[in-house]
Amino acid sequence: MANIMQTSNSENLYKSLAKAIFLAAAVVIILWFLIKVVSAILLLLFAIVLALIINQPVTWLEKKKIKRGWASLIVFGAMLLLMALLVWFIGPKISEQLSALINNLPEYGSNLSKTVGSWFSGYPEIQREIKTGANDVSKWMPSVPKTLVQVGNFSLSLLGGLVILIIFISMVVYAVANPRPLAELYLSVFPPSQRDKATAALTNTSVMLIGWIRANLIGGSIEAVLVTVFLSYMNVPGAWVWGALTLVAELVPKIGFYIMSIPPVLVALSVNTSTAIWVIVFFLAMNEIMGDFVMPKLRSSTMNLHPVSTLFLLMAMGSAFGLTGALLATPLAAIIKAYYEAFYLSRFKDDRMMDQRINDVIYHTKKTTAD
Repeated sequence: MANIMQTSNSENLYKSLAKAIFLAAAVVIILWFLIKVVSAILLLLFAIVLALIINQPVTWLEKKKIKRGWASLIVFGAMLLLMALLVWFIGPKISEQLSALINNLPEYGSNLSKTVGSWFSGYPEIQREIKTGANDVSKWMPSVPKTLVQVGNFSLSLLGGLVILIIFISMVVYAVANPRPLAELYLSVFPPSQRDKATAALTNTSVMLIGWIRANLIGGSIEAVLVTVFLSYMNVPGAWVWGALTLVAELVPKIGFYIMSIPPVLVALSVNTSTAIWVIVFFLAMNEIMGDFVMPKLRSSTMNLHPVSTLFLLMAMGSAFGLTGALLATPLAAIIKAYYEAFYLSRFKDDRMMDQRINDVIYHTKKTTAD
C-alpha cells in the first residue's frame, strides 16, 4: 500500500513538473514571438492612428450622401494629389539644393575644419591633427568590395522597406474603406456592459488624434516657412531642404527640434561662424515661441495633454523602439488618456472640491493634524 501511494505521488510530481516546464516553455515562446513581431505591432498601431485620422473626412463625405467607397477614393486621391503637387513645385528646388550640398561637401568640410582649427590656434598639435584628418580623405573612403556589399545590402533593405510600406498603406486603406468589421471586432473584446465606455474612449481618442495632426501640420507649416525664409536670407545652402525637414520634424515632439536644427547649423558653421550663431539663435527663439505660445494654443482645444506625460512617453517609447516609438508617443498619450477617463475616472462622481484640493497640494493651504 505504501509503495502504491509513493508511486502515485511520484507520478503527480512528474506531471506537475512536466506541466510547469511546458508553461515556462510556452511563456518563453510567446515572449520571443512578441519580441520578433514588435515592429509589426507598432506599424499596426500607427496604421490604426492614421485610419482614425483619415476616417473624419471620409465620414464627413459619407454624411453628404456619398458612398463610403467613393468617399475613401476621394480622400486618398486628394492626399495623393497634394503630395504630387508638393513634389512638383518643391521637389525640383529641393533636389537642386541637395545636389549642390552634396557637390560642395568637400568645400564645406574644409571650411569647417578651418573654423574649428581657428578655435585651437594656441594648440599646434591639435591643429595638425585636424588638418591631417581633413586632407587625408582616402582613409575615410571604404574599399570597393566593401562598398559593393554595402550597396547590395542597402538595395535589399530598400526593397524590403518598399514591401512593408505597400502593406502598411494597404492596411490603412482597407481600415478606412471598410471599418465595420474592425469596429465589431474591437467592441466584441469588451463585455456588453462596457461597450458604451469603449465607444466613448475610441471616439475621444479619434478627436484628440485629429487635433494632434491638425496642430502639427499648422505649426509645422509655419515653422517651415520661417526656416526657409530665414535661411535663404542668411544665404545658408539648402534652405528649401531644411524647410521641408522642419515640416516633417514637427511630427516628432521635442526631439524634432534637434532634427530640424542641427543639420542647418552644421552647414552654416561650415560657411561662416557668425552665420551659424545667428542660425542657432533663430532656432532657439523659434522653438521657444512655437513651443510655449503657438503650439499649446493649437493643441489645447482638443488634446489637453500635460507636457510631463508626453515627455515621459516620448522618452520611454523612443528608448524602446527608436524613431517609430517617438512618432507614436503623443498618439499613445492620447489613447491612454481617453481610456483612463472612460474606464477609470467615469466610476467616480464629480468632485466639486477638486480645485480646492489641488490648491491645498500646491500651496500647502490645508492645515495638517500636527498644526
